[in-house]
Amino acid sequence: MKPKTICKIAIDFFLTVGLLLLMAYELIGEAAHEWIGAGMFLLCILHHILNWNWISHLPKGNYTAYRILQTIVTAFVFLSMVGLMISGIILSRHVFAFLPISDDQAFARTLHMLCAYWGFVLMSVHMGLHLNMLMGVMRKVIHIAKPSVPRTIFLRTTGLLIAAYGMYAFFQRQIGSYLFLQNQFVFFDFNEPLTAFFADYLAIMGLFACIGYYVSKLLRPQGQR
Repeated sequence: MKPKTICKIAIDFFLTVGLLLLMAYELIGEAAHEWIGAGMFLLCILHHILNWNWISHLPKGNYTAYRILQTIVTAFVFLSMVGLMISGIILSRHVFAFLPISDDQAFARTLHMLCAYWGFVLMSVHMGLHLNMLMGVMRKVIHIAKPSVPRTIFLRTTGLLIAAYGMYAFFQRQIGSYLFLQNQFVFFDFNEPLTAFFADYLAIMGLFACIGYYVSKLLRPQGQR
């Protein structure tokens, strides 16, 4: 495997871990949340640098339904990250506390929550849109050359079970109310184990990744599925 590919996979892995940690804002502490958020922004910059070839080709070629969807999702993920960083700097009490910024705190909190939850959903969909490519890389890493019906059934069943639980967790944790600002204050149960919180959010991530994956299969040409 090429060093650039390894670097891309490593960055995507740390972005996924960081995303889950950031969603546990009150449970990991304010200072940790800010430092992880700043690190995530740097990783996003690296992610875009490593994928500059894709970005530079945006004005070129034909736009299929899949490419249109991929471009829209990527653009909104980028916008959510920019919104998170701007609002995070305004709200910062640790990493960027030295900056003389204190205006629009109420607006910054609303923007931060909106970008956080939409960013979480869209990044999960983004991962799902690229899951086919990731599985291809993993097959090469573990030297799987031939397709296997039992393996395919197992992986798809596992994915669907995770998605089903993710749907339950999505409604149980009222994620929709945060996405559409029906509730502007996030509830955290401080008696809840972190493992339970992360399991639920990982399942929700799996739900939207699953949606992205199957939508991409529908939109891609038959030979690329």
